[in-house]
Amino acid sequence: MKINKRVQSVDFLRGLTIMLMILVNTPGDWSFVYKPLLHAEWNGLTLADFVFPFFLFIVGISIAFVYRGKKGNPAIYKKIVVRSMKLILLGLFINVFLPYFPFIQTEAIRIPGVLQRIGIVFCITSILYLNCNIKQLIFIAIFILVGYWIWLAYILLPNGVSPILERSTNNWANYVDYLLLKGHIWQPDYDPEGILSTLPSIVSAITGVCIGEILTGEIKQKLKILTGVGVGFILVGYLWSIFFPINKALWSSSFVLVTSGYATLFLVLFHYLLDDKKYNFGNIVKYVGANAIVIYFLSMIISKSFYLIKINAQVSVHQYLYDTIFVYQSMDKRLSSLFYALVVVAFYTIMAYFLYKRKIFIKV
Repeated sequence: MKINKRVQSVDFLRGLTIMLMILVNTPGDWSFVYKPLLHAEWNGLTLADFVFPFFLFIVGISIAFVYRGKKGNPAIYKKIVVRSMKLILLGLFINVFLPYFPFIQTEAIRIPGVLQRIGIVFCITSILYLNCNIKQLIFIAIFILVGYWIWLAYILLPNGVSPILERSTNNWANYVDYLLLKGHIWQPDYDPEGILSTLPSIVSAITGVCIGEILTGEIKQKLKILTGVGVGFILVGYLWSIFFPINKALWSSSFVLVTSGYATLFLVLFHYLLDDKKYNFGNIVKYVGANAIVIYFLSMIISKSFYLIKINAQVSVHQYLYDTIFVYQSMDKRLSSLFYALVVVAFYTIMAYFLYKRKIFIKV
């Protein structure tokens, strides 16, 4: 899409999601964080848990926008695979990066990650979109969500033990990660971007594709339809959570529906205000969305550097800045930690502003 023909609400939602992603990833002190900005310990849903599924939902919308009318073009597949590989390699680079020579860690590295999952989901969802109609995509989404639930909740593990949905090696998702990625996952029995949970995360993007098709289609009263779809997703998701709890770590089927439902309703709100009513606000947020992957990547690399580079033997750059500028005896430490994160968000927002004004759009 050309800049002047972009759907403003999608850019706004993308930018807002990246800003929130940076906010929850860069507190001043992980020991002092307001609960909504922390991921749920296992089952449940916090503000932080909405970030990643919202971004995959937007990836799906973008697929519908960019590849609409390009079905049957074989050259497009090479571009999809190349872009996916770039995202995966950037994610691996974050995991192995050290801010000094040599920058490759010698110990076992974590293989999964946020950008790795985005790359995989983008590739699979794009190929599905180019080869399936909307009814087929909906069928595939339902098949994945129901099949994933049955697999995790009812199919016996290879050792004959009944599966559970708690954090344990007797959980199918954790079992597969430990078996195939032992020593290369976030924790010995758990990785939030693991192998099996990637399957339902594809559905988060497929829901975005379907919403994108409605947005770009010649459908009357599309916002009313989207509102109904969003509410329907949420209701079905919460009902399903009685049997398959809302869980980001497992990317449970109920989690997919509830987060996609809320993403749809937020999109409806922003579309009404920005695209229909033409209210001119939030441009700075849209600037972040215009270079979303680059801003996220830089935030992770710089944040990691601040933790690893030492001013002296005991104090990191991050700790020095936080203690010197943001910590006051009279202030709640959670508030100090939040202020640090907000300043980090402001820094990358300003960076996005300068990139946009200089018409620098770095596509991965």
